[in-house]
Amino acid sequence: MAGTPVNVELPTAGGSLRTDTLADSVMILLGLTAVQRVVGFCRAIIFCRWLDPEQLGRWEMAFSFVLLAAPLAVLALPGAFRRYVEHYRRAGQLRTFLGRTATVCLVLAAVAVASVLLGRRWFSVLIFGDTDQGQLVAILAVGLIAVVAYNFLIELFTALRNVRLVAVMQLINSMAFAALGAWLLLSWQCSANAVVAAYGTACLIAACCAWPAVRRTWSSSSSCGVEPLAAGTLWGKIGPFAAWLLLAAVLANLFGVVDRYMLIHFSMASSDDALRQVGNYHSARVVPLLLISIAAMLGTMITPHLSRDWEAGRRNRAGLRLRLFLKLFGLSVSAAAAGLLIASPLLFGVAFKGKFAGGLAVLPWTVTYCSWFALFVVAQTYLWCAEKARLASAALAVGMVANVCLNLLLLPRLGLPGAVLATAAANLIALVLLGVFNHRLGFPTDRGLLVIGALPITVCLGPPLATLVLVGVALEVVYRDRIFNAEEKQQIADGIREYLPWFRKLRFRTTTDLQA
Repeated sequence: MAGTPVNVELPTAGGSLRTDTLADSVMILLGLTAVQRVVGFCRAIIFCRWLDPEQLGRWEMAFSFVLLAAPLAVLALPGAFRRYVEHYRRAGQLRTFLGRTATVCLVLAAVAVASVLLGRRWFSVLIFGDTDQGQLVAILAVGLIAVVAYNFLIELFTALRNVRLVAVMQLINSMAFAALGAWLLLSWQCSANAVVAAYGTACLIAACCAWPAVRRTWSSSSSCGVEPLAAGTLWGKIGPFAAWLLLAAVLANLFGVVDRYMLIHFSMASSDDALRQVGNYHSARVVPLLLISIAAMLGTMITPHLSRDWEAGRRNRAGLRLRLFLKLFGLSVSAAAAGLLIASPLLFGVAFKGKFAGGLAVLPWTVTYCSWFALFVVAQTYLWCAEKARLASAALAVGMVANVCLNLLLLPRLGLPGAVLATAAANLIALVLLGVFNHRLGFPTDRGLLVIGALPITVCLGPPLATLVLVGVALEVVYRDRIFNAEEKQQIADGIREYLPWFRKLRFRTTTDLQA
């Protein structure tokens, strides 16, 4: 029957597709991500030091718009790569699949950019609360096409399990953004316009650097001797999944920016004062957002591996692997959150030059909800494997409605702290709902995972108590089997033993280089 896939394994030697194992993917990603995050953190400090709160607020709102508009512009089609690239690769139909999706994405992106340019005045009011930001909106529109191309390639190579290339692209993007941002702020204008222009250019540079890999992928994906893929079969298969993924992406981004839009449009302050509050909020999110970005990268990285288990009928194994991953990640996030609170006086007093007292005041609750959302981002991969992305959308929709309602109640009374409290409550609601959906679909939830999920709120108790709780949990992990069971501990020990020779070799090479 036309369009029915057959199992055709493509060669993996020479110039063809290269994949990394899950364990290797984690090690590669963590290594390059560490460098990338250092660059990103230094860049954020520069922006906070050089920009005043109002301009920082404009950059925050501009970036929030790009995050929302990029997946919406292409109807989230690249997001389906993580689920279906492996399917069409095995069927020998990858070239057809990529060619058709790339063409549709290009047309949709062009329409989106033209729409933003033609409606600059309306978008200026929507994003910034006034009509005087037409130039900034135009820069946003032009940069949007570069962001779409960059996201397309990131999704493609993530789905192909080429984690090395993905990590390198993200590192190039981060370094180019930092360098261009600093240069434009110094040589052009110290405003959000310079930062937005730098971000779009950095995305374009990273996408261009990946072009040779795109050509190799295309040439290695020959469809000779394979039954043609009917257009109706392709769009009928990925269309419903992409539609739910689009809804999830839009809801996730709206969920993440609704509090800032509420500050702009419902705080009863002037647009300049509201943008200053957004700037203070941005300063509180600089480090916590790193947790979410790392979660997003880890989530996209593990999805193809979990999808491979799922396609092979090993669904219980996929659930167990994700549960262990969530426990390790959640424990790491909570430790990082406590460390951030300890370092916050230095961060806000020295690095940010004491300009953002409002951001320091809301930092504990900001860290808490960012930690919860980071767990949400990773946990929803189970629903993607089960092709139930609509349930993740439902959890986000409920959380977003709660966020809007709570903001309407708390924002006029408490200002920025009210917006942050509303967002924290909304994130907890969404995470709990997602956990319920996962459990009903067979995800092996246990008591240890629930404990890990509750840990982030301890940072609101203050650094001493949060540290004390973490020490207690660490002792429980070491001496008892109630958070990590015996099988999970054995898997962790096996993983450590597997990579000990690699670390010893790395240390030996480093020592030799230093002696030389």
